[in-house]
Amino acid sequence: MKLAVVADIHGNVLALEAVLADLKCEAPDTVVNLGDCASGPLWPEETAAVLRETNWPTVRGNHDRVIAAGNIPPENRTDSFTIAHLSTESLTWIQGLPPVIQLSDDILLCHGTPDSDVSYLTENVIGDSLHRADLDTIRSRLLGNDTPLICSGHTHIQRLITLTASRQTIINPGSVGLPGYSDDTPVLHKAEAGSPHARYALIEQTSDGWQIEMRALTYDWEAAAAEAERNGRPDWATPLRSGFFGQLL
Repeated sequence: MKLAVVADIHGNVLALEAVLADLKCEAPDTVVNLGDCASGPLWPEETAAVLRETNWPTVRGNHDRVIAAGNIPPENRTDSFTIAHLSTESLTWIQGLPPVIQLSDDILLCHGTPDSDVSYLTENVIGDSLHRADLDTIRSRLLGNDTPLICSGHTHIQRLITLTASRQTIINPGSVGLPGYSDDTPVLHKAEAGSPHARYALIEQTSDGWQIEMRALTYDWEAAAAEAERNGRPDWATPLRSGFFGQLL
């Protein structure tokens, strides 16, 4: 079985189209989406419309949850923009996304950790940035879940970790559409992929175990950055162009 894993598209339909073109060449058996689909000052409706057509198994990200609930305060500029630009059909689709998907006995899909869409599975916040957590901390965040392959997003940083004792593999495919961001949960910090590429992962199950390839694709990230600027979000334009967030406020 060949599985493609995408996550954190964040309304960047140009990056999504680059991934779709690559998937045509790779021809996976299944594509799964780890959430945070449309949120952002780019092309939320266009992105959601494409995803609705794919019918990929898709989990709900933390931004998807906020959008689905509605009543977004105006100070949340990102999700306010998103919900204002979504069709009824796309909003209904987002509202129907599950928080976790047990794809098979061997594969679990979640956005953050199995029980939280805002918690990091493999990272700790140290200072103002993300750093890989130790293995005991990662195991504790799985809450005893022993699924052999766990696919998790949320950090926007590609990550592959093997838990030898439990014979588990954890994979974060990185972000399709936003290679850097800031967040204030649990404290103010930033995440940076280090380049503007659109990222996803390919996983193939063989007799020797999981064969995993991390992909990083070029696309017109200048056009994405310009769209963010047109919509009043230069803070998005910087990571879209560079993969680095820049200075925290």
